Amino acid sequence: MKYRFLILLLILTTESFAQKPNVILIYADDLGYGDLSCYGAKAIKTPNIDKLAKQGMKFNRAYSTSATCTPSRYSLLTGRYAFRRNDTGIAPGNASALIKGGQQSVASVFGKAGYQSAVVGKWHLGLGGAEGPNWNGKITNGPLDIGFNYAFLIPATGDRVPCVYVENDRVINLDPKDPIQVNYVNKIGNWPTGKENPELLRMKHSHGHDNTIIDGVGRIGYMTGGTSALWKDEDIAQRITDKAKEFISKNSQNPFFLFFSTHDIHVPRVPNSRFLGKSGLGNRGDAILQFDDSVGQLMKALDSLQLSSNTMVILTSDNGPVVDDGYHDGSKENIGKHKPAAGLRGGKYSAFEAGTRVPFIVRHPSVKADETSSALVSQIDFLATMAGLTNQKYDVASASDSQNQLKTWLGSDSKGRAHVIEQSGTLSIVQGNWKYIKPNKGPAYNANVEIEYGNDEAEQLYDLSRDPFERYNLAASVPAKLGELKSLLQNELLKK
Repeated sequence: MKYRFLILLLILTTESFAQKPNVILIYADDLGYGDLSCYGAKAIKTPNIDKLAKQGMKFNRAYSTSATCTPSRYSLLTGRYAFRRNDTGIAPGNASALIKGGQQSVASVFGKAGYQSAVVGKWHLGLGGAEGPNWNGKITNGPLDIGFNYAFLIPATGDRVPCVYVENDRVINLDPKDPIQVNYVNKIGNWPTGKENPELLRMKHSHGHDNTIIDGVGRIGYMTGGTSALWKDEDIAQRITDKAKEFISKNSQNPFFLFFSTHDIHVPRVPNSRFLGKSGLGNRGDAILQFDDSVGQLMKALDSLQLSSNTMVILTSDNGPVVDDGYHDGSKENIGKHKPAAGLRGGKYSAFEAGTRVPFIVRHPSVKADETSSALVSQIDFLATMAGLTNQKYDVASASDSQNQLKTWLGSDSKGRAHVIEQSGTLSIVQGNWKYIKPNKGPAYNANVEIEYGNDEAEQLYDLSRDPFERYNLAASVPAKLGELKSLLQNELLKK
């Protein structure tokens, strides 16, 4: 029976991929392992994502490469772990490009295969040269310089200035008589700040986020100018969804890759009035409903253009969940019985499982529908796997950490990777059911976000098959396994 299934899968795969398959990667922001009803959430319903999972395969042991967004995105696009360089923490809004023009990326691999590629939504990988982006002219070292044909960007994050959209290589709707100025050290201009003028805020900050006020919300960093280019927070989700749908429609007769990088459910959570108050879980829950709606709109666009049968859709998240990440938006007070991490320990920023274990759904006609896989999966493999999908060679040296896991993602391999590495304040490695966390002197707990970081000066070892919530450190009682994983991680760190 097993072999019949494999033969059928091979036939379906050959037929379905006879024409170059379109690929849509839906990348949520701060979406937890337990935030979707198809992953067990009871207090909130995500029908569009549930439908996607029902039509495809859901993975329950999938990991982002980092517990924060910038390094996760870097690793996903380049096929190289971000910890191999020393400048991939959470990037400020005026950071220079982490991926330089001409560097290999997932988009350049798709380009070799004749695809049109777009990134729509959050970028947060820096732009421009050594001095950072030129907000008032042509922006170099952006997505167009690493293989994308189209870009519509939130340059950094919604809570960081500048609060403007970048289309391709320029800020849109910018009045040259009102140039943008950005500074992350000193205040510039006379625009009010959350610290100085809290009475002007429509959403109060709980910690940080007290610099320049844009659209009634305090941000990280200082900005002045560019008034005509400023976004409205409640319009962001629909704006980027419309841009994504436009790209799909424009390229319906050509193979395409769409990196739909949503702002939801990152702070500040200012969902559109269509969703405000609808979840009962505060703005965070409302933003999840908004995200689910965006997914539904994209799937309907594929259906209407008769593209669903030849489009691979992948949905996942850049890192784990956080409830209070700097604003009083009702999420903490109204969370009730909802468990964003499904009970896993930690959350965003953490070395524990909730920091990097994320939803991961793959839909394509060659994938057996309504299945769940326990294969070990990492986002580091996106580049090599897409090269395998499109039969393209790539520069293995610059993407040395990426592996072709197409068989796993299509469901014919139930094991997946031999091991995955996770980056937070320290490094962790998972092999089989065992997890090792490298010692670190950093803080063990962040009271602002109410999340355990997982840092400890002692080594940590967990048997995830018996202890998925990482309650019992077995470092002292299973020294052989401790030594094995410690050596494995050390060998990885020796690689360049």
